[in-house]
Amino acid sequence: IREIMSGLNKWLWGGLGWTMLGPLGGILGYYLGSMGESQDHGRAGSTGAGDFGAVLMVLFAAVMKADNELKKSELEFVKKFFTDNFGKRYTSERMALFKNLLKQSYDLAPVCKQISNHMDYQSRHQLIHVLFGLSLADGQIHPNELSTMQQISSRIGISDIDFNSIKAMFIKDTSSAYRVLEIDPSASDEDVKKAYRGMARKFHPDKVEHIGEDFKKLAEEKFKSINEAYTDIKKNRNII
Repeated sequence: IREIMSGLNKWLWGGLGWTMLGPLGGILGYYLGSMGESQDHGRAGSTGAGDFGAVLMVLFAAVMKADNELKKSELEFVKKFFTDNFGKRYTSERMALFKNLLKQSYDLAPVCKQISNHMDYQSRHQLIHVLFGLSLADGQIHPNELSTMQQISSRIGISDIDFNSIKAMFIKDTSSAYRVLEIDPSASDEDVKKAYRGMARKFHPDKVEHIGEDFKKLAEEKFKSINEAYTDIKKNRNII
């Protein structure tokens, strides 16, 4: 009977989460119930569409499982990221939940749809940037991880050109700086300047202040990459 009640408890919270919070709430609600956290209804409610940490947890798990090898460096990246951005208490409560997510399979499509419906473009764009950071935690980006990130990016409505711009910040080659600015190496000097000004406006850290001060730091990293790309192109072209 105890096992039956435990099972009902899990699915009850999963069902409530799905009804109230969409696919993301359903996935996390189920595991919160399985971990004995269902007595705190408000806690399950914190996994809604506005819970940036919950979103990251699901997507982190998807990327980490892509190469069929869970690495300690990636797990440490996740733990440090949550500690730095959400605090030790949140991290302590959610890491067990995260490890459960790593053991399970789930359909990303409805989760991505929920993210697309509830997050503005700048926030979704920032998600992809963070996922690349996770993928590179072990020093390389596995092709399967790249494919998963591209799939997530497409499903949450990020344009191909924006995805490739982020990719160029992490996977360097001779044309990376141009891809960061979303232009072709054949672009004129004036087009380079115009592209930089446009990217600087589009991805200024102030654009993501509503996500939280901690996430503004991530936006500042991207903004720095944009400036570095522009500086490299100017140096190579002797643009004043």
